[in-house]
Amino acid sequence: MLKKFEGLRRVVITGIGCVTPIGIGRENFWNALIAGKSGVGRIESFPCDDFPVKIAAEVRGFDWEKELQPRDRKHVARTVPLALAAAREALCDAGIKPQELTLEEKRSFGVVIGTGGGGLAFTEQQYKYWYIGPKHKASVYVIPSSTHGCLSSELSMVFGLRGLSHVISTGCTSSTDAVAYAAEHIALGRQKIMLAGGVDAPIAPGILAGFNLMTVLTTAWNDEPHRASRPFSRDRSGMVLGEGAWIFVLEDMQNALERGAKIYAEITGYGATCDAYHRVRLEDSGEEPARAISLALEDAGRHPEEVDYVNLHGTSTQLNDKIETRALKIALGKQAEKIPMSATKSQIGHPQGASGAAGIAATLCAMHTGLIPPTINLDEPDPECDLDYVPHFARKADVRVAVCNCIGFGSKNSALVIEKFDGKN
Repeated sequence: MLKKFEGLRRVVITGIGCVTPIGIGRENFWNALIAGKSGVGRIESFPCDDFPVKIAAEVRGFDWEKELQPRDRKHVARTVPLALAAAREALCDAGIKPQELTLEEKRSFGVVIGTGGGGLAFTEQQYKYWYIGPKHKASVYVIPSSTHGCLSSELSMVFGLRGLSHVISTGCTSSTDAVAYAAEHIALGRQKIMLAGGVDAPIAPGILAGFNLMTVLTTAWNDEPHRASRPFSRDRSGMVLGEGAWIFVLEDMQNALERGAKIYAEITGYGATCDAYHRVRLEDSGEEPARAISLALEDAGRHPEEVDYVNLHGTSTQLNDKIETRALKIALGKQAEKIPMSATKSQIGHPQGASGAAGIAATLCAMHTGLIPPTINLDEPDPECDLDYVPHFARKADVRVAVCNCIGFGSKNSALVIEKFDGKN
């Protein structure tokens, strides 16, 4: 299977694209992160008066039609234009023009996208057309556009990329796993360059109703949406649905250096485990999330003392935040008390399978601005959540080694280690 294997390549990030509830475009996202801006507001995409939850973190002001050919607009899920916009920015940032690539270059250029819900909102709309009408609005492509696996193909087709085209759907850890999967293919020499990251758009009536049934969404902040997502605060009462796309260009470091690319960071470690415990609820001990972090650090050849920052999963649920805190203490020992950490979801809500990619983008922001984004709305610290979550305001810091942590439905845990690249590594 690995007869052509000649040693591992180093994998770097050379392009970043973001379409988010707090800003469209990388710089807008970063600036809003550092400013502590909230992207949570009253739901605008459908009437929500009859729902107990009336808020979400939607991407506002997004011209989705611009991303698609007119003939395609009724046939694809919202995740497609979100992902395309982020991918276009990432490619431009990396200095790559797909139309100028040779056939050989296109064949070594893959796509791996992480998503939790994929086209579920699209499918929900199709059912509405079929059973309520008007039926002529229904798409003949409901099957491929509702199937998670075809999402990456939409990017491959638009950009003419002929390398592998895969979708990873592992719940909330999907995009962390997707980036790691892409990095492994580059490290093994199977692909030179990859588009990798995450996208999700789960804000739709049926999906909202389903989350309400699980009682994991906060109903306490409909009148103050910007205060609703409050990880690690004593008075947190549940998560806020979010959406968005965060896509990166990953490539073989030598390839990046040869073409003079700007290098943001190197991906050096990955770990993943499963509690094997419950469809939704986390196992109390925190041992398996801790082991995922430890495996990632071991893979990177790093010790807890070398970690400068941790980007947290931080969902704002009572159980998740406590267990994640417990896991960090197990994995990092006494060092956990010294490492600054922050929860990006306090600003963007919970974008489901895109969560990990959002955290990676926030971590890259910290590395390249010298500022750690804050955890906003941390008004009343929970005694059981007693680490340094960088409350309220961004903080100056030299972040060179960082851990990006994710915890997902189905007892899944994933962690990624990324390191700042300055040419001296």
